Amino acid sequence: MTIVILAAGASKRLGHPKQLVEIGGETLLARAYRIASAVAPAIVVTRRELAFGDAVINEHPEEGMASSIRLGVAACDGDVLLMTCDQPHVTSAHLRALIDAGAPIAATAYAGIAGVPAFFARQFREELLALRGDVGARRVIERHREVVVAIPLPEAELDVDVDLSPRA
Repeated sequence: MTIVILAAGASKRLGHPKQLVEIGGETLLARAYRIASAVAPAIVVTRRELAFGDAVINEHPEEGMASSIRLGVAACDGDVLLMTCDQPHVTSAHLRALIDAGAPIAATAYAGIAGVPAFFARQFREELLALRGDVGARRVIERHREVVVAIPLPEAELDVDVDLSPRA
């Protein structure tokens, strides 16, 4: 079981790298890594080397979110939990709840959707590796709704691009 933190996005809506936005003296990326690595081995898919943790460099992030998902999934074996760094209300306890749900897919429920962070059993590896373009893991979640367990985290609705922007 590996946690993959997706952090190679361009932050176009925010206008500057959201990975480096600080909350409580800690960047969103460092916070996500700290929370994830308290639960399971974690890797970060990013555009550049990190001063901490294991990183997989996405040299073609312009291909969209699916390129980061493919790189992260390919870098680990077995079950995977995908998360982003821009959901500051995600906790280690929530990640553990997703893993411990005992479902082939356990997704975070907020704002009427089931999305990331989300746990995927090994059986979904090939589907995650087949994603292309600017689509995320939600495509796999929606395709397999009958096996998805939704773990509520209403706070995950916070949109860093809007809610933490100086323009907000």
